[in-house]
Amino acid sequence: MKQIALVLFIGLALSLCNLSERFKKSSSSSTPSTSVSDNEASPERGVATPVQMAALAGGKEAKWDRQGMSFTLPAGWTELTNESKIFSWRSTDTASLNVNISPMDETFPVDISIKAFYDGAKTRAKNGEVDELKWVEIDGLKGVQFREANPEKPDGIRRLQWMAYRKYLGQVQLVNVMLASEGKDFERHKEAMYGTLYSMKIAH
Repeated sequence: MKQIALVLFIGLALSLCNLSERFKKSSSSSTPSTSVSDNEASPERGVATPVQMAALAGGKEAKWDRQGMSFTLPAGWTELTNESKIFSWRSTDTASLNVNISPMDETFPVDISIKAFYDGAKTRAKNGEVDELKWVEIDGLKGVQFREANPEKPDGIRRLQWMAYRKYLGQVQLVNVMLASEGKDFERHKEAMYGTLYSMKIAH
């Protein structure tokens, strides 16, 4: 009887271990994946896909002449700001494009700084705050591109961001391009946001 009880106990323990392993696997498979690419030496080219281009159909070109930049914006977006260092447009709901220029001293260590931006986003990815990170070259200029994870609250802001340094008209500048919307609207605007980012023309 003792042997039978022992066999039953071992069988029960093994089945519980099995269930535990299955639970762990199912838990890990349901966790959202994070894409982090250490491709600094050979950055991905930022080129809009056919789907992203289609999301801009009927849109318009938005020029920022003072900074030698332009974008193709989706239909219905309107200009909010066109100043020397700030350029912004907005959709009819919560989506937006915001571009900021930050002038730097000509001796500013741009290589160290842009790598620090990448490393900072990589740490955020490990913490679950960023779900896409890579080096992306847009119109011949290499920068860091990252996308924030979905916010906890539906009305929280989720951003797609690209940062790079350039020399323009003799000035070293940090170019910070942000496309964003409330989390609940992000998927609906996502293809148009990527299309807008990759449509960028930038003098450098």
